[in-house]
Amino acid sequence: MSAPADPPGAPPVPTKGDVFGFFLMVVGMFMAILDIQIVASSLPQIQAGISASIDQVTWVQTAYLVAEVVMIPLSGWLAKVMSTRWVFVMSSSGFTLMSVACAFAWDTQSMIAFRAVQGFIGGAMIPTVFAANYKLLPPSKRMLGTVIIGLTATVAPAAGPTLGGYITEHFSWHWLFLVNIVPGLIVTALVPLFVDIDLPDWKLFRKIDILGIVLIAGFLGSLEIVLDEGPREDWFQSDMILFFAVLSVGSAVLLIWRELTIEHPVLELHAFLNRNFTVGCILTFVLGTCMYGQSYILPQFLSRVRGFSSLQVGEVMAVTGAAMFVGAPITGQLGQRFDARKILFFGFTLVTLGLWLNTKMTTEVGFDQLLWPQIARGLGLVLCMVTITAAALGTLPTTLVGGGSGLFNVFRNMGGALGLAMINTQWDGRYDRHYWWMAESISTTDQAVADRVRQMTHLMASHPEINGDPMLAAIRQLGGQIAQQAAIMAWNDVFYTMAISFICATPLILLLAKPEHTDVAAH
Repeated sequence: MSAPADPPGAPPVPTKGDVFGFFLMVVGMFMAILDIQIVASSLPQIQAGISASIDQVTWVQTAYLVAEVVMIPLSGWLAKVMSTRWVFVMSSSGFTLMSVACAFAWDTQSMIAFRAVQGFIGGAMIPTVFAANYKLLPPSKRMLGTVIIGLTATVAPAAGPTLGGYITEHFSWHWLFLVNIVPGLIVTALVPLFVDIDLPDWKLFRKIDILGIVLIAGFLGSLEIVLDEGPREDWFQSDMILFFAVLSVGSAVLLIWRELTIEHPVLELHAFLNRNFTVGCILTFVLGTCMYGQSYILPQFLSRVRGFSSLQVGEVMAVTGAAMFVGAPITGQLGQRFDARKILFFGFTLVTLGLWLNTKMTTEVGFDQLLWPQIARGLGLVLCMVTITAAALGTLPTTLVGGGSGLFNVFRNMGGALGLAMINTQWDGRYDRHYWWMAESISTTDQAVADRVRQMTHLMASHPEINGDPMLAAIRQLGGQIAQQAAIMAWNDVFYTMAISFICATPLILLLAKPEHTDVAAH
């Protein structure tokens, strides 16, 4: 099927230089998203390197996320002030500089501070690329750009643990950050030469909405802290969590009032008047729970239950990224032939199937058993992300695309944050439930337990290197086996809950406005 003709007033056909500039921006976006998860499988090594506690080292990831989620919605306004080109250059240069700083961090405090600045400055690259697709390319070329962006946004979180595990295994954790230097310098140097989408309006600096920016930080930053720290702090039993929850809610209410009444708002809330955009944000929120959730669950399961190394975890996780890479061009072709809602139904079904296939994991699970679930999730995620991006941003007026892309990306990131919080909370509860259920069940089968303990005691006694009472060692080992089984059952329950959440969210696809057949291809 031939591409539709471009409407009057559409951007001109991009030159080779425009295409190359867009590709450079996508590289920068890939780095920014990749750095969210690249440390996921290497936190123990980073913890040892900067002498951090277990609670402190989690902030290496949290600080980046909190700062990034604050910057993302600001990027649309900054693009109006500085132009898309120079906002991106500022972001890529600052991100690269802070990558060097992170690599040479000397203690926990310096690492957390550098990661926060890296996430804040680098966060502007992500929505800027989404907006560039609709400002730079004419409608007939946007599907290709959307496929590339969707592939990047889905592959980067999946590839993070894989690449991070490989780098840490063969080099050191410092190179998790140093690998950003060369591509960062190339992108920073070349983007100004090839990208020229719009003109700056420096006069807007005189009308800067300082209060709006503060309220964004209070709302999104506090919400991210609540979602990330809540599971560890027993949620609202903690005064800190309660404080940030109240701050987040209060800031959100004031922010909405402020942005709807001020002449030059920082956030383009009027974009939510577009039904496809609003529904698309909700759907990408749901997708974010799976994108970031699976990248968190499997490394945790494989390292803690199966004892896999960082490299082995990375090899397993690579399957999802490979499936996304293969599925991206297929998605582009489907988008030119079918109603976007049909594609989304198929994509959500694949993701649900991939999650459900992981609800029966055992102590023997490995690469072979995880292959097909990851393929199903990978294909489903890229189908959904590309199609939702086109449906949500493709119908917005050009004046709202910059701000809209920031809000769209915030929903995806906040979906991931909420997903991780719920995953940790559910896992803790289900682990305790399964552990005590099995412990109580075992205590009622006295003869079977006695025989098992006797066999294990004899085995322990035959190993002279084991000090202490062999029977006590046998009981401890039995307790460890119960804990391992409880952990596996808890992870299975988490996958089951995620599958149910996708089933419940699928009917929302029907709320998308029925597109014209050519609109799917155009957007």
